[in-house]
Amino acid sequence: MRSPWFSKPSVFFGPRPPSSWLLLCLICVLALIAILGSTSSSAFDSVTSTPVTDIYSNYRRLKEQAAVDYLELRTLSSGASRQKELGLCGRERENYVPCYNLSANLLAGFNDGEEFDRHCEMSRPRYRCLVRPPKDYKIPLRWPAGRDVIWSGNVKLTKDQFLSSGSMTKRLMLLEENQIAFHSEDGNFDGVKDYSRQVAEMIGLGSDSEFLQAGVRTVLDIGCGFGSFGAHLVSLKLMAVCIAAYEATGSQVQLALERGLPAMIGNFMARQLPYPSLSFDMVHCAQCGIIWNEKDGMFLIEVDRVLKPGGYFVLTSPMSKPQGNSLNARRRSTVAVIEELTVKICWSLLAQQDETFIWQKTVDVHCYKSRKQDTPPLCNDGHDIPPYYQPLAACISGTTSKRWIPIQKKSSGFQLSSAELQVHGKYCFKTNLFLTFYLFFIFFFFCFIF
Repeated sequence: MRSPWFSKPSVFFGPRPPSSWLLLCLICVLALIAILGSTSSSAFDSVTSTPVTDIYSNYRRLKEQAAVDYLELRTLSSGASRQKELGLCGRERENYVPCYNLSANLLAGFNDGEEFDRHCEMSRPRYRCLVRPPKDYKIPLRWPAGRDVIWSGNVKLTKDQFLSSGSMTKRLMLLEENQIAFHSEDGNFDGVKDYSRQVAEMIGLGSDSEFLQAGVRTVLDIGCGFGSFGAHLVSLKLMAVCIAAYEATGSQVQLALERGLPAMIGNFMARQLPYPSLSFDMVHCAQCGIIWNEKDGMFLIEVDRVLKPGGYFVLTSPMSKPQGNSLNARRRSTVAVIEELTVKICWSLLAQQDETFIWQKTVDVHCYKSRKQDTPPLCNDGHDIPPYYQPLAACISGTTSKRWIPIQKKSSGFQLSSAELQVHGKYCFKTNLFLTFYLFFIFFFFCFIF
């Protein structure tokens, strides 16, 4: 005998439907589970697979908003609500960058490249004023047009300076009235595209379009020049970050930023780069001006710190170019010293072609303990997360980190691999799966009683 509680719904909704309705409800529930599962996964993909063009479009909007905020700050500074007006800095402060004061660093005795490094203790007095933009500054063009065309007034490159520059600059750039157009086909040596394809083939790929499949997603470009190599990598959906030393005029960083490319001032002559350990899949240096065999290999050790396991160090330098006998012998000696240092830090020379050398960092963390000599030594525990801008360390770090994941084990798509999930957590759609089963129970319950 049916209880009164179950008989009440039939009073309002009529007699109980046939069993075919229950079957239809079950099919609807299964379809609902499939839809929620796919939408949760696609929602995650939509977050992680944001097109690069959208990223840089948002970056352009932020720069435009910064210009608007600058004008608003200038207006607010003259308001009655402020006790003291925040005025504009003088023209002599147009190139002012906090913690980078070349003249003060030289007076303090810094040399051998350290005068270009970051020294906040020398940046006194502190100026409470708004650094004004260049006189003819204009809002950069939107991406992707702004990648290849910038305003010459934004980087303070005049026609006379352009004409007095070398042939390489004229080949890379074309100055037209108040704009600078970058030749996308030109670049390092035989062209950026040819150079990128050469690097890909040297690491065993068919073309540079396979960088993502090989685990190469983030690239640190040291001394990026005009940013042409980074701009090409961005077109391949890679994240290339430019880092270059401080320059008062003709800044490489400013050129890259005007082109919409990530860039920052950095110089590791004496201090570490402002990145955590194991951050990049590839480190690239094309005539970046660093003498890698100096300071007992500490520059290479710093590259090893930011390089992920299985990552690549690409060095393009005219070290093997035959010129004078003494100069050629010195370059061969430099190459020999670098090769000896790379063996000590468990790197293997993957390929060499013309003036390009590619080393690969080991994926085996036990390689460091199996070395004949413990030089350079391993860093102590806790050294992997130091404060930024610390002095260069003569020890190998990252070997005890949970983030020690070879780049070859990363998934080729936008979802994390199983090894990465152990470090970065679980997918959010599993919570939605619980909600799906809950809705399934409620829906099936009402289908049963009605």
